[in-house]
Amino acid sequence: MPIFDPATLARLHGTASAADRELDLRGASAALAHAAIERALVETPTEPSSLLIRISPATPTSGETLFQPVARQLLAARRAGLVLSFAPLPPEAGAGFHVQLPGLRERAA
Repeated sequence: MPIFDPATLARLHGTASAADRELDLRGASAALAHAAIERALVETPTEPSSLLIRISPATPTSGETLFQPVARQLLAARRAGLVLSFAPLPPEAGAGFHVQLPGLRERAA
């Protein structure tokens, strides 16, 4: 695995402090997480907004986490125009994603 300097890694992370809504999926199954994210994307406000998705962090004994399934779902949603952008949270903020949503007005345009 390549080693990145901290400045490069910091540019890849989203911001944890500014989100209009939060979806806590810590301890949730993959199926429950998928359904909750679908619901959150459908219930987008009229104006652009942000969503903080929290997942359980990886540990040496945790096995598979929700990171990859959630990232794939968000990527598919971005391709469908339901998400503007998303980025993983910085390590100090915990595990999850910061998601920018377009709002219903932008979706219709």
